[in-house]
Amino acid sequence: VKACELISTAMDISSTFADFPTEAITKTTKDYRQLGIGYANLGALLMAMGRGYDSEGGRTLAAAITSLMTGTAYRRSAELAAVVGPYAGYARNASAHQKVMRKHQAANDDLKVVEQMDAPVHAAATQEWAQVVELGAKNGFRNAQASLLAPTGTIGFMMDCDTTGIEPDFSLVKFKKLVGGGSMQIVNHTVPRALRNLGYLDEQIEAIVAYISDKGNVIDAPGLKPEHYEVFDTAMGVRAIKPMGH
Repeated sequence: VKACELISTAMDISSTFADFPTEAITKTTKDYRQLGIGYANLGALLMAMGRGYDSEGGRTLAAAITSLMTGTAYRRSAELAAVVGPYAGYARNASAHQKVMRKHQAANDDLKVVEQMDAPVHAAATQEWAQVVELGAKNGFRNAQASLLAPTGTIGFMMDCDTTGIEPDFSLVKFKKLVGGGSMQIVNHTVPRALRNLGYLDEQIEAIVAYISDKGNVIDAPGLKPEHYEVFDTAMGVRAIKPMGH
């Protein structure tokens, strides 16, 4: 929540400092002050927590996090509007904007978390949306848009993420180019963390990681329970995530 508050505030301050390709885009940006807070490494987070990407537990946690971040960003936007005023186009869009906020709130209320450990995230999101509706009705909003799901390709790699944006991991084994030439094969750094959180011992983890490095997948990995296979499903390979799972 604190990170969303900080980044949303910083983004609003800097939103009109950039150069834009056309006058129309410049005017729209200044009038509506659209922000785009989002996240990277979701796929790795789900894997680390022992959730299958294409599973109800994975989807509801992703939904709860998305709701919390978006609600926090719009709540901050309403707080900023109280200090420096709403975006220029707000007056003629006030009713529609507030209606969208209530629809977000209703969608959050409809979310049923599968895992009990996700309940605090959803509860925090519920509190945020209540404030969004209350403060927005009183102050308006500083930003017409607060969040989006960005690919985060460049940012994600700079942050040393295993996955980018909302995507699942591409594959469990990757090849890294070396500065002096050649390349090395590495297993996704999140795999050992996921195995540890699932209760596997160090020697079991070493054996499973070695197997993945050799075979490129987890099928028949020594000591790995079949019910945990889905945690390590990726975009490519023998257990590729189905199209709708993406």
